Amino acid sequence: MKPRSYGPFPYSPIIDRPRLEWPGGAHVALWIIPNIEYFSMMEKPGGYGAGAKIPDVVMWSERDYGNRVGVFRIMETLDKYDIRGTVALNSNLCAEHPRIIEEGEKLKWEWMGHNESNTRRLNEAEPGEEAQIVRNTFATIEKHTGKRPKGWLSAGLQETWDSLDHLIDNGCEYVADWCNDDQPYQMTMDDGRTIVAMPYTQQLNDKSAIERRFVSAEGFAKMICDQFDVLYKEGAKSGRVMAIALHPYLIGVPHRIGAFDAALKYICKHKKVWKATGSEIARHYLAQMEGVPESKQPAKKRAAGGRR
Repeated sequence: MKPRSYGPFPYSPIIDRPRLEWPGGAHVALWIIPNIEYFSMMEKPGGYGAGAKIPDVVMWSERDYGNRVGVFRIMETLDKYDIRGTVALNSNLCAEHPRIIEEGEKLKWEWMGHNESNTRRLNEAEPGEEAQIVRNTFATIEKHTGKRPKGWLSAGLQETWDSLDHLIDNGCEYVADWCNDDQPYQMTMDDGRTIVAMPYTQQLNDKSAIERRFVSAEGFAKMICDQFDVLYKEGAKSGRVMAIALHPYLIGVPHRIGAFDAALKYICKHKKVWKATGSEIARHYLAQMEGVPESKQPAKKRAAGGRR
């Protein structure tokens, strides 16, 4: 898309939108996103300061703990409540740690693209390299899982002006980089193609809460429950999405997983909760928009994919 002062979508106050309904009359679509990432010891992690040195054994090994141990605690906890994760997956991990992919497949988790590794962000790519990163990410995940991802979360949530077009070129149906709503909405490119923006979160995110703001595990669990209470009440009028973003090296450690388990137990005792994956939410949203008059839609509806 061309540079612009506002996003590729109209401003849409939530109070002016048509009612959004979830399956079974659910108030909340519960969407849990484990970020399963690959960090090469040979590269400086994306977003680190200029003074970072390699190898950084302390930082690297902490993250490797998540892939060796923590991710399997998350799998066990989500499975306990019959929740399928929607994984933001660095595609290089497929070949490096295939056991994670195997276990995720057993649990019928969904995979969405999350760059090739977390050491290379789209806005740090060389000219012309971004499109190749997106293509490689989708192709690699499809090769190892048998399914082409339908969603995308950029490493560091960083995009360029061209990122959304590259995603649509590769058949992507939804993107989670834009944390500005509690409901899905559509973004329209300059050529008329569209992609769904899914309500990811920087608030209910263990990285921002625990690692950056030093919130305790119990504090993070309380944040989850408090947010759920508000969205559940509001969702009685029009459905909401509740995203919870996780990183195995943070929430997957022994002294935090219990608090997260307790938060899920609290949520799942409520009857009007739809435990969904990203593509299920996006497609249900699009199906509803098909039946809503164009004048009342939060964004003009056009089929994703295929240039006009």
